[in-house]
Amino acid sequence: MPNYVPTVLHREITVDAIVTVHYFEHAKDYMFEGEKHDFWELVYVDKGRLEAVADDQVFELEQGQIIFHKPNEFHNLYANGIIAPNVVIVTFTCKSPAMSYFENKVTYVTARERELLARIIEEGRRAFDGPLGDPYTLQMPRNPEAPFGSEQLITLYLETFLIDMIRHAAHENGYTKPSSSIKTRSDNELVNRIVQYMEDHLNDNLSFSVICQYSAQSATNLKTIFKTITGQGVMEYYRNLKIDRAKTLLRESNGNITQIADQLGYTSVQYFSRHFKQATGMTPREYTLSVQAN
Repeated sequence: MPNYVPTVLHREITVDAIVTVHYFEHAKDYMFEGEKHDFWELVYVDKGRLEAVADDQVFELEQGQIIFHKPNEFHNLYANGIIAPNVVIVTFTCKSPAMSYFENKVTYVTARERELLARIIEEGRRAFDGPLGDPYTLQMPRNPEAPFGSEQLITLYLETFLIDMIRHAAHENGYTKPSSSIKTRSDNELVNRIVQYMEDHLNDNLSFSVICQYSAQSATNLKTIFKTITGQGVMEYYRNLKIDRAKTLLRESNGNITQIADQLGYTSVQYFSRHFKQATGMTPREYTLSVQAN
């Protein structure tokens, strides 16, 4: 009988606990006075710009950049008064020695890492009860109806995210040979091109047929590629881009609700308000008041 010997797998990074998971949609004049705590904090700028202070250093962060605050490091955040930022903040405890890589780290994230952050936020909404945009949260209340494994997935996605960032840095420094799929890269480039086209035409009312014609793909092929890369349908993604832009305009106070509806190509302010509430659970005015309250 073979004498099998199990291998106890080595864990480079182990996240011991999640403290908070946040997705903030801040006003353009947002300011956080600062704090320090005995756990890690990552701050990712999903949209807009943000200025971060870490001890005595000031960093100007743009969309796609991330900063890590190590335990017991004083830090604060503030918007620049012009652009309203969307920000992901995850705080967690991790005593792994490999975390020293992230001390004083400010960098860009890759598309894969951005997807992992999105999955953390998605599972956070499932695992915990209450909004992820409450800045006064001291403890995340568990959702008694959370899907199986939600909390564990947050940990796994976060550990994968941290490992991927270290590996990515190693690739850039030439420690390992980069490898990629030509097909995956081509599909990503196609989707990025379509998303840019959508963003350039947020003031219009693009139809699926127009987007399909622009992409030079068949309808079936476009639906498959776009859904695989983004997790959303083509028109669903376009509508969500409009709502994201509307939220930014509301936070930056660029025009009233009627003007914003017109700017984004809606046929009426009533249709815009109904669409906005379907997407966010709030009317445009309720959303503006909630941002001001935070």
